[in-house]
Amino acid sequence: MEPEEWELWDTWMRAQRLLVRELDRGLQRACGISKAEFSVLVTLWQAPGRELRVGELAESLDWEKSRVSHQLTRMENRGFVARTESGAGGRRTRIGLTATGRRVVQGAIQEHAGNIRRYFLDVLTKDQTAAIRAWSEQTVGRMEPSGADDGVA
Repeated sequence: MEPEEWELWDTWMRAQRLLVRELDRGLQRACGISKAEFSVLVTLWQAPGRELRVGELAESLDWEKSRVSHQLTRMENRGFVARTESGAGGRRTRIGLTATGRRVVQGAIQEHAGNIRRYFLDVLTKDQTAAIRAWSEQTVGRMEPSGADDGVA
């Protein structure tokens, strides 16, 4: 890579780290939750019936089941989620939002959206927005599994 390409890469990576840091700090400061807690809460908020099987949650978050299990234990201790047994013999554990979890996630979504607007969206021109969207879609298209194995590259 050329020096200016390295500089572009380094600047982009720094901007990304700073943005993520500020968004995480905003959640912690205003809502008292971590980014990991926010991710779990939002995923459950968007799920049918506001609950999922633990395996579904892990898949949705793209986390290892052990990470999800540890995170859920902490969140259960805080009163955000509750586990329920389902299926034959209670062999499948479901996780759902409690009333506290629903209240916290609603406030956190509003706070997070405001911070995304403040730190990211409000400073972009229409051309910058279009370029970032196009590049992001292109990158996702190249790297995310398509699910179709038709032999076409």
